[in-house]
Amino acid sequence: MKQLLRSNQDKILSPRWVDKSVLVTGGASFIGSHLVDKLVQLGANVSVLDDLSSGRLENLEESEHRIKFAKKDLEYISKGEIRSLFRDQDIVFHLAAVHGGRGYIQTHPADVCSNLSIDHHVFEAAAASNLENVVYSSTACVYPDALQSKVGSEYKLKESDSDPTRLDFPMSADIEYGWGKLMGEIQLNAFIKQYGMKGCPVRFVTTYGPRENETHAIIALIFKAIARIDPYSIWGNGNQERDFTYVEDIVDGTLMAAERIFDGTPINLGTGKKSKIIETVEQICNILNWKPQKFKFEEYMPVGPLSRALDNTRAKDMLGWEPKFSLEEGLRRTIEWYKNKHGDWKDKRILLERSL
Repeated sequence: MKQLLRSNQDKILSPRWVDKSVLVTGGASFIGSHLVDKLVQLGANVSVLDDLSSGRLENLEESEHRIKFAKKDLEYISKGEIRSLFRDQDIVFHLAAVHGGRGYIQTHPADVCSNLSIDHHVFEAAAASNLENVVYSSTACVYPDALQSKVGSEYKLKESDSDPTRLDFPMSADIEYGWGKLMGEIQLNAFIKQYGMKGCPVRFVTTYGPRENETHAIIALIFKAIARIDPYSIWGNGNQERDFTYVEDIVDGTLMAAERIFDGTPINLGTGKKSKIIETVEQICNILNWKPQKFKFEEYMPVGPLSRALDNTRAKDMLGWEPKFSLEEGLRRTIEWYKNKHGDWKDKRILLERSL
């Protein structure tokens, strides 16, 4: 049944992308590179812009001979240059951003504010081009902390909880990174209103999978288990709840949104299921057939909201999208990739930085 669902989603996606000219900003990143690979598989003509500050060319190995790549910093690029890069493109997927896991975004508040100018430069160029759509990678961090503050809550975050079109309505977001992304959605809607540009924000939540780095939760947990770190440290008390969503599901939802949403309507992409950090660690340890003698709970470390999951009703109704991968299957795939790629890497500094 699961395989049939995957085949049906591929059929829904495939025909529309053949010979499309598609630009992916941040296309050498974790999610961006998976999106690039899928677009190439679907027959699109893909160009990638990335400054390689956290993205890696090795992430594009599967598609490197079938894409165009340009190393560009979109924060400092000139209007003329970015417009020339956008010219003749049909669709732009905008994933370029200064980002990282909780440890990074909480300890680099000024750095992530660069996203305000990056987004503006992209939207300016998009408005000056005859694009079919601009798909903006947003985040669950646009949602108010107050809705995510109680462990055990059954509440799932709805797109209406942070509506970028309701500028007369009080809004809140998760630290500077979340505010920047919320402002990005507001900017996107402003360009849609003023210039008639087409756009769609897709809100990702705790995405994981191959090519992710150790600043993010799942890879950090896998890293510590493979490295046999004992006592095994867990940030917070381990009861924090997250909506872990496999990268292939995120990519499929993003493509489906690009095909169907043009008016700035935000779309949640998440499983809608909550998993405690400690339970996820136990799953990882079971898969690796190893368990530490002791868990060390570091409650002084950054943990973010206590209970986060996205309501994906809108994605189901408007896109026909549903997540395909269980957490166990996603973890197994990710662990296998990490073991093959990184072995026994033990440099713990990577848990707080985008790259070393």
